[in-house]
Amino acid sequence: MPERSVSVWAPGRVNLIGEHTDYSGGLVLPIAIQYGIRVEAAAADGEITLESEGYRKANPVAPDGSGPPARGWARYVQAVAAELGDAGRPPVGLTGRLSSDLPAGAGLSSSAALEVALALALCAVADFELEPLELALLCQRAELRAVGVPCGILDQAACLLGRDGFALLLDCATLAHELVPVPPAAALLVVDSGVERSLENTAYAQRRAELERALELVSAERSTAVEQEDLAGLDGVSRRRLRHVVTENERVRAFAEALRQGDLEAAGRLLLQSHASLRDDYEVSIPELDLLVELAMEAEALGARLLGGGFGGAVLVLADAEDAEEVGRAVSAEYGRRRGTGGDALLVRASAGAGRR
Repeated sequence: MPERSVSVWAPGRVNLIGEHTDYSGGLVLPIAIQYGIRVEAAAADGEITLESEGYRKANPVAPDGSGPPARGWARYVQAVAAELGDAGRPPVGLTGRLSSDLPAGAGLSSSAALEVALALALCAVADFELEPLELALLCQRAELRAVGVPCGILDQAACLLGRDGFALLLDCATLAHELVPVPPAAALLVVDSGVERSLENTAYAQRRAELERALELVSAERSTAVEQEDLAGLDGVSRRRLRHVVTENERVRAFAEALRQGDLEAAGRLLLQSHASLRDDYEVSIPELDLLVELAMEAEALGARLLGGGFGGAVLVLADAEDAEEVGRAVSAEYGRRRGTGGDALLVRASAGAGRR
């Protein structure tokens, strides 16, 4: 029998390394984090009606996602409902409330957490179930349907497959994955730049198109099939975009091995190399993110890089666990002194993925 009430939780994620690689079938290494979105809901006759702390109540949505295009965050509700309807979910309505302790716009994938939480709640009240990777792919499609962002599978997969104390090494082409332990000595800080960004309003889609064109020029379907020597002869933009992804795949493998060996200094160097590549070859950094990386290294962090899609948001800082609070305070204080806003530091840890709780 369908359940009349349900409480589900879906975490945000931090991608340790492997940025802008997922939509080209590359490698990523995310963790689910301890902050996320909760949906408390009950089955209802008729429509899906949801309200959220801090946001206007979403307009009601048909249980199969049909009807005129929704607005605001109701776009995600409608898109998830429509994708589930296409997958065979019975058209059971829902009424409920969302709450979140996940900062929006900071590169922690609040949109994917919202999609996954909604999907799990809608599935539960309709007695409908999908395998985790199948649900992740469905939520990926919902993101494109809702806001037109052609995201890869990274965010949704990390949200659903994350495990406490482990990072997820994922091949985004084959969906093969394995867990990589995160050493207890590794502290992970997310430091906000204070520059909000929404991927639908940035050059994210343009970067993806440029990368796809570069892959076509070398006759490759996915970035893991490309070697650096294949870049010769490409035009400047195509060469830079593809070079970032090819070298980033290499850094993901090296970073995973550094974690397995507990070599945090090597991991820190790889983060710095990743940031330089994102800044120079993929051109998704901004001065505020570059400054945060610089300040992190001045505070004796092990490494840092921009987090998420870029164009704003936050940076990831790797530090020794014993030094993490001091590093965070130093970066926040100096960034705030120079910029006047932003610089909030959040300590995150590898945590369990989405589910009933």
